[in-house]
Amino acid sequence: SNFMGLALPFIKDKLDGKLPNTEFIGVEPRACPSVCKGQYRWDYGDTAKKAPLLKMHTLGHNFIPNPIHAGGLRYHGIAPIISNLVNNKIMKSSMHYQTEVIEAGLQFTRTEGILPAPETCHAIKEAIDQALLAKENGEKQVIIFNFSGHGYFDILAYKEYMEGNLTDFELPMEDINKALSSEDMPLIDESKF
Repeated sequence: SNFMGLALPFIKDKLDGKLPNTEFIGVEPRACPSVCKGQYRWDYGDTAKKAPLLKMHTLGHNFIPNPIHAGGLRYHGIAPIISNLVNNKIMKSSMHYQTEVIEAGLQFTRTEGILPAPETCHAIKEAIDQALLAKENGEKQVIIFNFSGHGYFDILAYKEYMEGNLTDFELPMEDINKALSSEDMPLIDESKF
């Protein structure tokens, strides 16, 4: 995860006590909230069950995501290292609708002159929200985010947003529970490790 490439050196500083109040926030779409609404459990990395079993936050390997423009964020699970850090309360996650993140991307483009990818817009949206929260609370914060890629191949997302055709989707808990209760979800007895 490119997020971890940015965050890990600072996580070490947090764990060592050098930066104890540092927050790490992963951001995901409401249409595929594997950390915010999934379960931390063992699962397959793919629908064919050929990839190794991994302990991760997951929506279930049979989960089929709703089509959203942030294609790189449509995976049923999240990296095991991120899952472990969230489970141990070293980092947290937030989720946003795709219209919110594309609007944040447009604001960034107008300000900085760079068109971000929809995946990157999620980080931008959260950075903006954190900055506004700090301002509202009268706090000075250092906020960094990972600009993971440009959106020059994702013009359709921006076009649909500007034409009013981009829709939001939030994955219902019933769908998540159904995917996670599937009979072929792996059951691992960790007491035997």
